[in-house]
Amino acid sequence: MRSIAMVNQKGGVGKTTCTMNIAAGLARLGKRVLLIDTDPHAGLTKSFGISQRGLDANLYALLSGKANLDNCIMDLNAIKLIPASPRLSSADIEFIKNPGKERMLEEKLRGIGEFDFVILDCPPSLGFLTYNALTAAKEVFVPIQTTFLSLAAVVELMEIINLVKQRLNYMLEVTGVIINFYDQRELISRDVHEIVKEQFGDKVFKTMIRKNVSLAEAPGKYKTIFEYRLKSHGAEDFMKLCEEILSRS
Repeated sequence: MRSIAMVNQKGGVGKTTCTMNIAAGLARLGKRVLLIDTDPHAGLTKSFGISQRGLDANLYALLSGKANLDNCIMDLNAIKLIPASPRLSSADIEFIKNPGKERMLEEKLRGIGEFDFVILDCPPSLGFLTYNALTAAKEVFVPIQTTFLSLAAVVELMEIINLVKQRLNYMLEVTGVIINFYDQRELISRDVHEIVKEQFGDKVFKTMIRKNVSLAEAPGKYKTIFEYRLKSHGAEDFMKLCEEILSRS
């Protein structure tokens, strides 16, 4: 089983879009995928059309011991999901005194074995929830928008990943950097791509996710790109990316 944290503390870089559509692409390739929404804003959960109102079995319930793992896993046909909860916004305060608080999620996920991939969609911050995701995962995928501000945020992120690797999870490795919102016509896209390749080498996926309006529209219809517009650049790019992910296993 491959466990992957989708991380970048800068918002708007496409973490949730990547998480959702990589999961959908892997499922289309016959893989069993579990998604975990660790963001209190619940973008991933909402993108699947799941209402948090009255939803008692979620990640907060799992971490707080109010529900067990099996009850928190929702069946979305080809994909399974542990949804987020607004209560996660207080996690930094609520769980601060818990011994081994950075390992709470890892402990709750122990023994899970029916999946080929577990992908954790992380919030745009480097707090309790992101640390838990990085401790529970073995791999990190970093989506990077083709702007210099997005690139600058990755420097801080790499420092945090190295710290987690040293203190909490020696098996953690950055295994994939995803160039997102790429536009060949824009100089900034080409420049950022070159800089990222210089910094991360073969960790950068050859497949880049091109700017595509269908990718922005699909979550509003509660659909993956494959369900929303199969014949689109977005669907083509994500399927190629999934094939590349599998080739690296």
